[in-house]
Amino acid sequence: MPEPVVAAVGSSTLGRTDLPGRDLFSVALAEAFDGLPDPADVCEALYVGNQSEQYEHQIMLGTLLAEWAGMRDVPAERVEGCAAAGALSFRHAVKDVRNGEHEAVLACGVEKMTAGGTGGATDALSAAFDRALEQRSGVTAPSQYAMLAQRYLHETDATERDLAEIAVKNHGNGAQNPRAQFQEEIDVQTVLESPPIAQPLKLYECAPVGDGAAVALVTTAEKAAELGVDAVRVAGSGAAAHTLSVAERDLTEVHGARTATQTAYDEAGLEAGDIDIAEVHDAFTVCEALLAEAAGFAPKGRGYQSPLPPEERDEGWTDVELSTSGGLKARGHPIGATGVLQAVEAYEQLTGRAGDRQVEGAEHALLLNEGGLADAVTVGHVLTTEGVAR
Repeated sequence: MPEPVVAAVGSSTLGRTDLPGRDLFSVALAEAFDGLPDPADVCEALYVGNQSEQYEHQIMLGTLLAEWAGMRDVPAERVEGCAAAGALSFRHAVKDVRNGEHEAVLACGVEKMTAGGTGGATDALSAAFDRALEQRSGVTAPSQYAMLAQRYLHETDATERDLAEIAVKNHGNGAQNPRAQFQEEIDVQTVLESPPIAQPLKLYECAPVGDGAAVALVTTAEKAAELGVDAVRVAGSGAAAHTLSVAERDLTEVHGARTATQTAYDEAGLEAGDIDIAEVHDAFTVCEALLAEAAGFAPKGRGYQSPLPPEERDEGWTDVELSTSGGLKARGHPIGATGVLQAVEAYEQLTGRAGDRQVEGAEHALLLNEGGLADAVTVGHVLTTEGVAR
């Protein structure tokens, strides 16, 4: 089977913008294909991750973005999985190339969240919860994740300050990322004194509403060599759906993430300890703690120690750098684009293009993207420099 690789990436500006989704996509596409042939001459299919049509009242985004890219008569599909939509589009592209169905596929993600205002975004995100059990009760994403945070604080030694330190770390990384929505460092007191959103979560512990698009060209190593670009290999891919509602769920164990990650590790022939960098889905600070544990980087109940230097973490932690892009918290979280933005960061890190935030010697990366409340659907990918000619 062909070995899928990522050969080019691009993203739009992230944050609040006047550009509609299709134009955000065009900006990302132009960056990815700068110096390359026209996308229509390279790509044989397109998948686009998109959370909701409520923002721009637009479906058929597969066809729309293929048209916008100049691609005609190709398979083009919108993929939905709430905040995991981007990673699912990337996974579909990987599978197409691996199966030999297509030689080159464009994985995309786009969301114009500000089009609906705060109320519109809240309503659209709430559609990811169980209608009968949760939506009609009026719960929101922050209140759902606040339940996870409350339980995590109850069952572990973590404090509200420990969770706040995760936001501080990720803002520090975002300050080094020219793509980030927030490029300013903050201190822990700023986080702790920010307005409460849903206790114990404060404003600076929640990912922002924003607009953005990202693309990744998934192709074969041979095609990447023909294009004359650096490539990183997609060595493993996994996905798992656990439960949509929180009923009958252990709030401090993300089963789907553990399954999806282990599948990706197994395919790649790697273990958690081999991973150098990881982009994990920190939509709220507690998410990074939970996903660090689910990915096997941290012992149970110790994922909150991710901001500490490796030598100061408890025994059982691996030597991994988390959310080097700034994560959802600082880089931004334009819902459908987030999973592809994780691939953008991994590609830049593994090809030495990450600038001031570069992790020296990084060879293996994990991408972990979740949709719905933590365990609804999780997608994991392992990217590596091994086995790719330079």
